[in-house]
Amino acid sequence: MKLQKSKLFIVLSCATMFLTSCASDKLDLYSQSAAISGKGGTYKVGKPYQISGKWYYPEEDYDYVETGTASWYGKDFHAKYTANGEIYDMNTLTAAHRTLPLPSIVRVTNLENGRSLVLRVNDRGPFAKNRIIDVSKRASQLLGFQTQGTAKVKVEIMAEESKALKAALTGQKTTSYASASPKSNTGKIITIPKKVSAYENYTPNVVNSGGYYVQAGSFSNMNMAENLKNQLRKYGQIKIMPADVNGNTFYRVRVGPFSEQSAADTALARIRNAGLIDAKLISE
Repeated sequence: MKLQKSKLFIVLSCATMFLTSCASDKLDLYSQSAAISGKGGTYKVGKPYQISGKWYYPEEDYDYVETGTASWYGKDFHAKYTANGEIYDMNTLTAAHRTLPLPSIVRVTNLENGRSLVLRVNDRGPFAKNRIIDVSKRASQLLGFQTQGTAKVKVEIMAEESKALKAALTGQKTTSYASASPKSNTGKIITIPKKVSAYENYTPNVVNSGGYYVQAGSFSNMNMAENLKNQLRKYGQIKIMPADVNGNTFYRVRVGPFSEQSAADTALARIRNAGLIDAKLISE
């Protein structure tokens, strides 16, 4: 699966993912902030290429949806370079795709058991037996097909999250997706890495009141909100804002305020790139 060289690969982990994964055969791990952030790679689409006589045409297709066969790849490629220059780790939540931008974010649903998982596409492949995606060993375990080797799946690109990731890696302003409102990550403990792949030296321009906020999470448990707050300090000023929703108190963890939307957009892209794909922009 390797095409290029690069630096170190860093991933995120979700502390509660595996506690909840046995609760039902109908899993949807979207809101559990899957480990989708890498370090050392670059954003690329790539030129058309030929494998075993067949041509493939990479493109930015943010409407992509496909149903077909998924497989997984493991130790033969472990610690080797991916197509966009990251280092493959079979124990993290990544995938290989033949034509989608690298990296991009996809939701893979196992149609045989209903399990769904969000993955970061950072490699090219698969190129055998008409398979449409190759997932990491860990992803195959969570999706429930490691033992059998393959499964019928539905693969959908997550357009807003993929655009945010592109913006974070290329330094573009984030405007088209800033008001997106993904599902809440209420009640989930999230671990953020010490460094992220873009904007590591960026210092947010914040003011004391008003302006824009990046809402990184909303929790019914104050301890969980504090946990996330402590991990977000590098991104700017952090506030926990209680809110009453239908008689229940939720603790919203927000970064800011920012005096300008451009600064908030940059922080939003940076935080989403760190793996908090549920983060959204709030204007007050």
